[in-house]
Amino acid sequence: MRIVDTPEAMQLLSRSWRHDEQLVGFVPTMGALHDGHLSLARAAREQCDRFVASIFVNPLQFEAREDLEKYERPFDRDCRLLREAGCDAVFAPSVEAMYGARTTGSARPARTFVEVEGLGGVLEGKTRPGHFRGVATIVTKLFSIVGPRRAYFGEKDYQQLKVIEQMVRDLFLDVEIVPCPTVREEDGLALSTRNTRLTQDERKAAAVLSRALHEGVALTRGGERNAARLIESMRALCEAQPLVDVQYVAVVDSETLAPITELDDRPVRALVAASVGDTHLIDNMAL
Repeated sequence: MRIVDTPEAMQLLSRSWRHDEQLVGFVPTMGALHDGHLSLARAAREQCDRFVASIFVNPLQFEAREDLEKYERPFDRDCRLLREAGCDAVFAPSVEAMYGARTTGSARPARTFVEVEGLGGVLEGKTRPGHFRGVATIVTKLFSIVGPRRAYFGEKDYQQLKVIEQMVRDLFLDVEIVPCPTVREEDGLALSTRNTRLTQDERKAAAVLSRALHEGVALTRGGERNAARLIESMRALCEAQPLVDVQYVAVVDSETLAPITELDDRPVRALVAASVGDTHLIDNMAL
């Protein structure tokens, strides 16, 4: 497995593979890998001739500098896990390489950014302004550098998945976005790097997010079609946990993320976000 730290070297390597008509798969990450990331890695390894993962903690995705600074960076461990998963190359650039050093006072900072209007401004985009601008910008850069034919994203970050799919369509990028199912703990909690920040009591309380979503699924299967009643039931379950501060519970069109009032034949998604202690968690399920 190669470790590549400059965009130019990664482009050369990927071009050589594509020149040999090898299909390149890509898993973008910010490191601190867990089984959710590794499920994406396994899918890429099985479906592609070459598999690249990136490890880059993107400063544009963070509102507070302290959140960026305390983000885990177990680079050696991550590389070991990716090597075991059959990764061909890890792309691990510096902030300066990706952005000029916009954040460190370089004379040539990056001046180009990507923003997906509509999808990027609701739900998480509303509670975390600028977050999806950072996501869309870095993913566009990574696609340009790695040149993958397929890129793998988890459904746990459902809004991110939809933002990336829209961006790829709008910019006519020649990459297939492959959604992969959410990976969960035994009690249903969706795997997230943020889970490690939870205390023992917070970790136990956090499982209510998936229980609330399962309640929404059960009510839907039982014939409930009114979105407001579904939201009310899911929110009530979450709010019964004193350590859980609900940011939003939403029932939306699966493609547009527009809120709906009544379920019909179109695909529908329930999404929930909450602070558990000081940790922001999100989850979702198809209804």
